[in-house]
This record gives sequence, C-alpha cells and structure tokens, in this order.
Amino acid sequence: MELMSAVLDRGNMMRAYDRVLRNKGAPGVDGMTVRELKPYLKAHWSEMREQLRAGRYQPLPVRKVNIPKPGGGTRMLGIPSVRDRLIQQALHQILSPLFEATFSNHSYGFRPGRSAAQAVQKARRYHEEGRRWVVDIDLEKFFDRVNHDILMSRLARKIKDKRILKLIRSYLQAGIMEGGMATARSEGTPQGGPLSPLLSNILLTDLDRELERRGHRFCRYADDCNIYVHSERAGERVLASLTRFLEGRLKLRVNRDKSAVDRPWKRSFLGYTVCQRKYNVRLKVAPKPIQRLKANLKALFRMGKGCSIRRTIADLTPKLRGWVNYFRHADVKAIFEELDGWIRRHLRKILWRQWKRVYARAKMLMRLGLSEVRAWTSATNGRGPWWNAGASHLNQALPKKLFDRLGLVSLMDQYHRLKCVA
Repeated sequence: MELMSAVLDRGNMMRAYDRVLRNKGAPGVDGMTVRELKPYLKAHWSEMREQLRAGRYQPLPVRKVNIPKPGGGTRMLGIPSVRDRLIQQALHQILSPLFEATFSNHSYGFRPGRSAAQAVQKARRYHEEGRRWVVDIDLEKFFDRVNHDILMSRLARKIKDKRILKLIRSYLQAGIMEGGMATARSEGTPQGGPLSPLLSNILLTDLDRELERRGHRFCRYADDCNIYVHSERAGERVLASLTRFLEGRLKLRVNRDKSAVDRPWKRSFLGYTVCQRKYNVRLKVAPKPIQRLKANLKALFRMGKGCSIRRTIADLTPKLRGWVNYFRHADVKAIFEELDGWIRRHLRKILWRQWKRVYARAKMLMRLGLSEVRAWTSATNGRGPWWNAGASHLNQALPKKLFDRLGLVSLMDQYHRLKCVA
C-alpha cells in the first residue's frame, strides 16, 4: 500500500482522531477547539482527503506561543490548528514504525517502549563502569534551527511517496502567526505538533551513528545528549570534534556557554544527577527540579491565603503526584522527606494566617488538642507566621496524620509505594 493511502486509511485516521481528542490542547490560528473538530470533518473531510491525495493540501500557519524555560528565557511553541494536528498525528502513526528500526539503541526520547528513566539508569551504569567524566552537549534552540533541506534528504531515504515529502515540507515551512501577521519559515520545526519529536529523532540519528562509529558510550533524549568518557582530556577532544560535526554536517549550533566537560555529579541529565561514588552509584534529584517545584508550589501557597485548606491541598495534589512519579527512580530519598516537611510548614503558615486574631488562634489550638495554657502562650508569642509554622505547638496541633486525612500527598509515602510496585 502506498504511504498516502496508508495515512488516509479510515482505521489510521480514527486512531489519530482519538489521540488528538485525548490530548486536548489549545486551538490554533483558526480558533477551532478539539470539540469542534468532528462537525468540521463531517462537512469538509471529503475535500481535505482529495487535496491530500492530489498533493494540494496547504496547512494553516501555526500560532506562536512563548513559554518560560526552566533555566531562564523563553521557548517558542508553534500550535498547529486542530485539523493539522489530526493530519500530523496520522502521518506520525505511519512514519514512526518505518523509521523506528533505523534509530539507535542509545536514543530514548519520544519512542515506543523507551523512557527518560531508562536513559538515566543507563547513564548511571556508564558512571559505574569507570567513565567518570561527561561531555554534556547543549544544542542552541535546536527546534528553531533544524535545516529543512538536510532533514528532507534524511526523510527521502525511506519515503518514496513524493506527496508525503511535499506535505511534510509544507508543515516545516508553514508560517508562524503572531499579532495577526504570518511570517514565513525557512528553518526549524516548531515544538507543539505531533510530528516534531519524530522529525528531531530522524535528524539526530546522524549524530547517534557518528558516536557509535567512534565507539562512544552515550545517552540521547531528544536534543539532550551526554557522552561518558574516562578522562577530562578525552572529553575535551570529543566536545571539540562533535561541535565541528554538528555545525558542519547538520548545520546545528552548539551552545558553548551551556555545553561542558565535567564530573557527572556536577551536571544533571533529565532532572537527575548521581552521587560522588566509584561503586554502587546512586541516582538523586538534581537541584534545579527541586527549585522549580518549590517556586511552583509557592505560587499555589500565595493563592491559598483566601481559600480553604482542602482546596489548596486539592490544587497541590496533581503537581505532587506528577513530580514524585517522575523522580521515583531516585535512590537518595532524603529530599522527599525534606520537601514533605517544607510543604506541611507552608500549609501550617496558611492556617495560622487564616486564624488571624489571638483569640481565634488560641481557640483553634485548644480544639486541636493543646492545653489552655500552652494554646494561649503560643497564640500570644508575637512571632511571625513562618516561625510559628515550624514551632512545636503547631507541629503538635497540625501533625502529618491530620494532613493525610485532608488528602495531602506525602512525597515520601508515595515514593515508597511506587518503589514497592516497581
């Protein structure tokens, strides 16, 4: 079956439609929501299908959205229209198995059956094998700098249907809409569409093959690549030669400020780092994800001043579950206990502020089990909310088991639960 027929096959399109529906997502430049896609397709699918078969389909420009990056600055997302997301998803479902066999075993990002957890575990094993230096390569604005001609030449090695190639190029060149003006695009593949991760893997397979040809030990997750070597001198040679390869062969730009040769325990990979050990190397959460979590939670705590504590805890729950689920592979667990205490202290601070007056505070402390003398002493101590939140009287009045009953997710408890299941 020719590729375009496979893409437009009813079963493939139904799977793509279900996936787009599940992923939800924001509207594109035409303002169409996911819920409006079905009636639109009923009216226009025959016309769209014929345009695709004839190679005449023209995608809409993508809607430009800038989101803050964890390390500072912004990252540009290009949000395709819902109908273009549907076609991209249908393309992805057919092309992904076609290229999957060509990908490296050292590539872990956006691939079926592979995950960030596998990548960091493999990186840990390289460290245990004695490769105690890491070459951390950072590609500057990778998705914005993909060379269209180089990418299309890699696609043409496996795709012989020229309509598919023309359609993909039209997606690469689709304009970017900002402030009502569409700007043409000559390079890059904006993040935000279903095709972008697959296209990034196709292009960076050249990097994987070059590293394998040289016999290096490495892990790559999308554009995040770490190579593990035995010495700093070897690492400097690798960084210099790979910079030449990436900038010369693939026309990508290496960020000299962020790329480095360093000890693995001084760098992070996918949010994890390692302990400084030669044997029995343990994974731990890197400092930056902890700082980002605290910053996100502080924003919720600020909003929680005028809300019930149950509402604040309900808002915390998805963030805490998602965070501990991602970092459940860490072997150093002290940070989970430390964060639990920090979160409960902030919730106690919110309650202390909500009680406001001395009389109300004393009454609440007595209701929560403190003696009358201790309740009044605590309520009149003149200290600030943060000090009181960490003091013994509020720890006794508002213990962990009370927050458990209110539904607060304990990172430590959840971590142990996930470890037991694993």
